[in-house]
Amino acid sequence: MSKFKDALERGKQARREQKQEASEAVADGDAAPADFNVLARTWLNNVVVASLESAKADVAGEVTIDIDTAPLRIQGAVPSVQFQIYWAGSSRPPRTFTVAVQVDGGVSVSAPGMVAKDAGGIANSSNEHFTNLVADLIEDAAKNS
Repeated sequence: MSKFKDALERGKQARREQKQEASEAVADGDAAPADFNVLARTWLNNVVVASLESAKADVAGEVTIDIDTAPLRIQGAVPSVQFQIYWAGSSRPPRTFTVAVQVDGGVSVSAPGMVAKDAGGIANSSNEHFTNLVADLIEDAAKNS
């Protein structure tokens, strides 16, 4: 799991650097405050996609994780990322999850037939909460295969 932790640390460092750059740009008067969609998409890429990519590398061969990062092109849609988890040798269909950022900055993970789970928020710079949730989802996929 060291690759997974290393990727999380890289994501944390990238986030700190982005926050610093944004603060400097606003302080210089060069940039307007970022809008919600930009902040949400950045969080999804830095936390969700990075965590899923790391998990994908760590469990390759046993559990398959497919990530769909294409943004929805629907006006007014909340920023989200979809991913699928399934046991590599199983005949069961993959389970599709959606990570969505709500207007209040809260993040939830949902799937058909599952109550949405809290995955933290974009204001929280730690991605540990989401990482633990992904680990639980992978464990469930392995149990149910």
